[in-house]
Amino acid sequence: MVYNFKVFKKCAPNGKVTLYMGKRDFVDHVSGVEPIDGIVVLDDEYIRDNRKIYGQVVCSFRYGREEDEVMGLNFQKELFLASEQIYPRPEKSDKEQTKLQERLLKKLGPNAVPFTFNISTNAPSSVTLQQGEDDNGEPCGVSYYVKIFAGDSETDRTHRRSTVTLGIRKIQFAPTKQGQQPCTVVRKDFMLSPGELELEVTLDKQLYLHGERIGVNICIRNNSNKMVKKIKAMVQQGVDVVLFQNGSYRNTVASLETSEGCPIQPGSSLQKVMYLTPLLSSNKQRRGVALDGQIKRQEQCLASTTLLAQPDQRDAFGIIVSYAVKVKLFLGALGGELSAELPFVLMHPKPGTKAKVIHADSQADVETFRQDTVDQQASVDFD
Repeated sequence: MVYNFKVFKKCAPNGKVTLYMGKRDFVDHVSGVEPIDGIVVLDDEYIRDNRKIYGQVVCSFRYGREEDEVMGLNFQKELFLASEQIYPRPEKSDKEQTKLQERLLKKLGPNAVPFTFNISTNAPSSVTLQQGEDDNGEPCGVSYYVKIFAGDSETDRTHRRSTVTLGIRKIQFAPTKQGQQPCTVVRKDFMLSPGELELEVTLDKQLYLHGERIGVNICIRNNSNKMVKKIKAMVQQGVDVVLFQNGSYRNTVASLETSEGCPIQPGSSLQKVMYLTPLLSSNKQRRGVALDGQIKRQEQCLASTTLLAQPDQRDAFGIIVSYAVKVKLFLGALGGELSAELPFVLMHPKPGTKAKVIHADSQADVETFRQDTVDQQASVDFD
């Protein structure tokens, strides 16, 4: 039996530095981030000349449109989260190698060098802000890439021909346990009118997965002398660009409006359930909607909720994403409105935790990337 595993490969333009990585998504468990590991294969000339090879993990934060960069303005910042010399290997380097690294080292020969980077838990998650229909250039958001280059020092100006970069993502998965069931009650009284209007909103759970239907349970008790003429429920995505003091805004990513059961007369009540499903397909080409970090040829979806170990410690280069259900009652021109909000968590499920065993008769599916980012597919038998 032949076991398959996937490897990502990218070469520098001069063909003398080749990067291999087993995955491009690295999970932030809130308490820690998975190590970023891989293999670099060097040309015989670089080995013979003992050329210094450095590796870095770079977080790129674009906070303005590329087309607005005029008169020397630059709306992009880069943060180096890890940087070290890969070859010649430091004498004190005793990092444990993963099973994939061991297998690749055995098959790629003596010119293969392993590397492992560790990044802080405070580093922001990969998030992309969707561009409008007429927008051009690189989208705003947070992205990551691994950079391998030949140079005299870590701060040396890199040469494109001897540099290879591969985009990666820092992602989070849904917790294994549900939180408390969200519930809220709001009331409104009216000047010169007796009684009050009461709105109770409950969600069936706190944690939802992408594509899952959200059931909004609504209970209205009208003890006032006003009439409720219409009900509207919506899912709002909150986006907080931490770098800016006024960088917070909201997008309505799903909504439903109904007059069923209305008007709700004074002294009567109404119970109903409204269902909402926030999907990217309903929000295409809407500028500013937060999406999960983008990697080519992967299907995009709405950004997941950002989980923070300590809400007060927000990285200045980050984009914080949150979600809430908002229910609004319309009482007419003179009665005004009554609204209630309930936050919830929207995330991807955690994949199976069973570790993949790499056997001696494994076959690697190598996905090759040219430096001009045109992708090719190859299959290499590692027997």
